[in-house]
Amino acid sequence: VNLVESGGGQVQAGGILKLSCAASGEDVNDYDYGWIRATPGKDPDDREFVAGISRSGDFTSYGDDMKDRYTISSDNAKNLVYLQIDNLKPEDTAVYYCHAGTFADGVFYPAAGYWGQGTQVIVSS
Repeated sequence: VNLVESGGGQVQAGGILKLSCAASGEDVNDYDYGWIRATPGKDPDDREFVAGISRSGDFTSYGDDMKDRYTISSDNAKNLVYLQIDNLKPEDTAVYYCHAGTFADGVFYPAAGYWGQGTQVIVSS
């Protein structure tokens, strides 16, 4: 599966962004999908789970303290996964990566190597 993120940018605090992830490949339907972010100043390998959604769209999961302002959704007909961030705050500044993976017992497990190039979000106060 190939993943391409878009929709990031530099925005003022309080704004809204909707990130998109376009999935392609013969095995698109074999995976669930999630968003994971890398925050500046942290170890690049120490990424934070933001949200995940099952391929069917029936199940969603959010990281700690993410549910209030983050909404994950999908359009299976277009093989798109979205992440909307409301009331943006400077601490939302990060590179957001779309991952393919699987849910097990409600936990999203990213598949090794299946992520996009990331889309950068910068929130200024």
